[in-house]
Amino acid sequence: MVTHRRLVASGAAIAALALVAAGCGSGGGDATDATRGGQDAPGGQGTGENGPGTPDASETPAARPIGDGSTADTGPQPGAAEAEPLAPGEEPPQFVVFSWDGAGEDGSGLFARFRELGEEYGADMTFFLSGLYLLPEAERDRYHPPGRSPGASDIGYLNDQHVADTVEQVAAAWREGNEIGTHFNGHFCGPEGVAGWSVDDWRSEIEQAMWMVQNWRTTTGRTDLDPLPFDYADELIGGRAPCLEGQDNLLTAAAEAGFRYDSSGNGLQVWPSRREGLWDVPLQSVPVPGHSFETLSMDYNFMFNQSGAQSGDPSRHAAWGEEMRAGLMEAFDRAYEGNRAPLIIGNHFENWNGGVYMDAVEDVIKDVCPRDGVRCVSFRQLVDWLDAQDPAVLEKLRTLGVGERPSAGWEAFLTG
Repeated sequence: MVTHRRLVASGAAIAALALVAAGCGSGGGDATDATRGGQDAPGGQGTGENGPGTPDASETPAARPIGDGSTADTGPQPGAAEAEPLAPGEEPPQFVVFSWDGAGEDGSGLFARFRELGEEYGADMTFFLSGLYLLPEAERDRYHPPGRSPGASDIGYLNDQHVADTVEQVAAAWREGNEIGTHFNGHFCGPEGVAGWSVDDWRSEIEQAMWMVQNWRTTTGRTDLDPLPFDYADELIGGRAPCLEGQDNLLTAAAEAGFRYDSSGNGLQVWPSRREGLWDVPLQSVPVPGHSFETLSMDYNFMFNQSGAQSGDPSRHAAWGEEMRAGLMEAFDRAYEGNRAPLIIGNHFENWNGGVYMDAVEDVIKDVCPRDGVRCVSFRQLVDWLDAQDPAVLEKLRTLGVGERPSAGWEAFLTG
């Protein structure tokens, strides 16, 4: 059993996971009228069905505007392909999922940097958008967080220009084949936060996260911006909870909302299974080179073990970045040469410790995504593939331990 140092999902230490993250930010199925554009915010005040966000249909001729025109049905996502089952005896692909908590554009340029990097190296990613990043601070009282006063949040609101920039980045990301998930809203950690939320609390948080994305034209008044090119009620099939807390009750609410997966847990580098009918695809324990412990596969966790919950000695920045890069590569190698379990990597759009973690992730993308047999995919693409497989094949894959390759080879292992 791997021992985690300092940060484990259920411990108090990991409650700090995203409290310092400025970039920390939900389910499929049909939306009700109350979750479509121009309606009153769940628990808040609205501007009416034909408020300031009423769209001009001429701006997106091929699109079907939804609600107030904040979103639009533009048809299938560009580049989408149908997942296929493994042939008997076929070696599984090595999936790698790069995911981003919060996924707002705050002026750092990191959203565009990694979108463009994904385009260049064939890496589709998942951007877990915080609903609040599409809600102007002047409209913050529309958000009614469970157990707190209207507008309360443990992450900051974006300024008006950065809200608009986030809309543009999210739209471009989706058109390029990436997935838009959710990091929910106010990012409340600890027993007084999401760790103590009931199923009803999570239902409210999911509904409000959806509403903020579906109604940004109403709340911003920015009718000059094109709509997001997807129906969020269909696009949103999964998320990651703040601080990796509260998953048990979240899963119940998420299943009711039509989610297909959740990435709020922590686990080992093994093939995923289902919980509450959802694919449970957690962050994973990965090596920390030069140390006897492992940490979770996320930039914050590497930083916490190196310099605590804030940036540290600049003279050590380069070594810390190399430690993360090497740790992720060790995790990749033991899966690629071993059980081929998907590698799940989480990040934030943050320049902690001089931006070395962003550089480390970039290096890993450039190294692994072009390799034979590797698919750098979104969570949506991963669970599409899992759903296409014979359940007996997946059950057999789950018998392989961390880094364990079938002793007689893949052909013998997955034949018959």
